[in-house]
Amino acid sequence: MVYTPIRYACLLLALITAAGVQAGIVLNTTRIIYPAQDKEVSFGVHNSGGGEILLQSWLEATAEETGNLPFVITPALTRMPGDGKQLLRIMYAGSDMPQDRESVFWLNVQEIPQTAAANALQIAIRQRIKVFFRPQGLRDVPAEAPQTLRWQLLRNDVLRVSNPGSYHVSMVRIEAHDGATQVMNKESHMLAPKHSLDITLSKPSGDRPVSVSFISINDFGGQVQYRATLNGREIASAVVLQKSDRAPQ
Repeated sequence: MVYTPIRYACLLLALITAAGVQAGIVLNTTRIIYPAQDKEVSFGVHNSGGGEILLQSWLEATAEETGNLPFVITPALTRMPGDGKQLLRIMYAGSDMPQDRESVFWLNVQEIPQTAAANALQIAIRQRIKVFFRPQGLRDVPAEAPQTLRWQLLRNDVLRVSNPGSYHVSMVRIEAHDGATQVMNKESHMLAPKHSLDITLSKPSGDRPVSVSFISINDFGGQVQYRATLNGREIASAVVLQKSDRAPQ
């Protein structure tokens, strides 16, 4: 049989649809906060599909973290029936993590279908969320971290944002306007503690004020909108404009 582009596209759509019938793990959170003083943190997984799956979970470092992670996740491998629920636990060994700032790493949860009809396509679906580890003794307040960011125009066409605090700041829809003209649009960025980010504007601002707005994601996955006004080379902080409990799309 010769597959024309249209026939091939229909076949691919059918395969994806068939896989979607089997796929269905749902995590009960979009991020995990791990206070160092807690012996463990837990989260739930729901197999919303109708078939049995093998659930595999593991942790891995991000680009900013190196070496082995002193954490254990249990159960790392378990069977889940259709419409079944499973509680997974993360435990900290108590060593080898920075104590002066928050750290972040990835949690991976992957479903592997257990049965399939002859000649059927099996796809292992993986979800990834961030785990934020917070050592004891940090003096900053996590919810106030976006307001401590320092915004500054280094030149007329370069904007710098610095994070002097101890916590990561996750931002989406970062925009800058020179009057009614948009001069910067960045979809998302997570700024690590003690790090900075330089962004080139599409148009020099001259001597006019530049308005910067962004949405930060809080510990509960909610959105909080901020705005800062930059005048010349002065360092500015953002103020809260609006809060939302809706998680980002």
